[in-house]
Amino acid sequence: MTAAPAAVPVLETPRLRLRGLEPGDAEALHPTLSDPASMTWWSHAPFATLAETQAHLDRETPGWRAWYFAPREGGPALGFVAVGEKRNGPCELGYLLARDRHGAGLAFEAVARVLDHLFGSERRRRVFADTDPDNNASRRLLERLGFTLEGRLRGEWETHIGVRDSLIYGLLREEWVARVPAS
Repeated sequence: MTAAPAAVPVLETPRLRLRGLEPGDAEALHPTLSDPASMTWWSHAPFATLAETQAHLDRETPGWRAWYFAPREGGPALGFVAVGEKRNGPCELGYLLARDRHGAGLAFEAVARVLDHLFGSERRRRVFADTDPDNNASRRLLERLGFTLEGRLRGEWETHIGVRDSLIYGLLREEWVARVPAS
């Protein structure tokens, strides 16, 4: 049985504020969620309309919650970090960053802050991520965060670009705590 998702507390980093969904987030993220290049590695095709994007973001998926992140001083959402509760202890991680903001370390900063929360405040023992083998940017981010490649699930997803394998990356609380100095 999947546990009910925990609340989404506001989290901050030096450059970002991570919070729940706010009005305007769909409009801010639609250019990325509707862009074929940005959505290549997702399990669904790009959204054709802003209404589809809004409906997707508004949809409550059992066991999942998301932090939308924006500049700390305010402004539109730049991306999100989603967390899916799998069992007591482990959870799955997903993320998206606006395509025009790639390369500035914002995804690293946002995901690292959520990991601090999951392993610290929530005392999670394991976080894992599922990514396409050809999604090199996502693989680099996970490896930079300290995740370990644990396995390949062949033919795992049937997506808008065909049947795809999945690479599973995992990170344990003790690995994260040992890697990141306590603040």
